Amino acid sequence: MNKAELIAALAEKSGLTKTASEQSLNALIEVVTETLKKGEAIQLIGFGTFAVSARAERQGRNPQTGAALTIAASNVARFTPGAKLKEAINNTNAK
Repeated sequence: MNKAELIAALAEKSGLTKTASEQSLNALIEVVTETLKKGEAIQLIGFGTFAVSARAERQGRNPQTGAALTIAASNVARFTPGAKLKEAINNTNAK
């Protein structure tokens, strides 16, 4: 599902217009991005948690030349699914 399809699905489920749904989705993305930039987590009970995780510096190899290189340390966004989301995904009988 791409962003346009997600906006259409949100509009259908919520009864909002596609324009309002797009504005809501863009606002959500903006808030999540700003919160993660601050290093804070967002916990949505039943759905999951968005958090920032530190990735240590590590050694890698250039696949073309085989030369060793150092991959710099960085922060990465992580999503951990909540119990209800895990259950919904794994329960094939549920709709």
